Amino acid sequence: MFTVEKIKMGLPLRITFNDTDHVYQINTSPITPTTSELEILLNGEKIILQKDARRVWVQKGEGPVIDPEFAQALGRSVALRFRM
Repeated sequence: MFTVEKIKMGLPLRITFNDTDHVYQINTSPITPTTSELEILLNGEKIILQKDARRVWVQKGEGPVIDPEFAQALGRSVALRFRM
């Protein structure tokens, strides 16, 4: 089984959204069930996702603006991988 550090450091992850493949890396460590903010390197650019009061992942801060549904899909993908 991979640890958070192994996945974070060496393994780019993939997600397909609207028939387009994207590569991302997780720059948040450690990830626990209570983690509510994620720093992700998406296609080489840093974005920050935050879980809001409704428990929906939304983009926060600066960086390239992504579709809100894509932000939710990314957050859900990480949450499923790490059983958040």
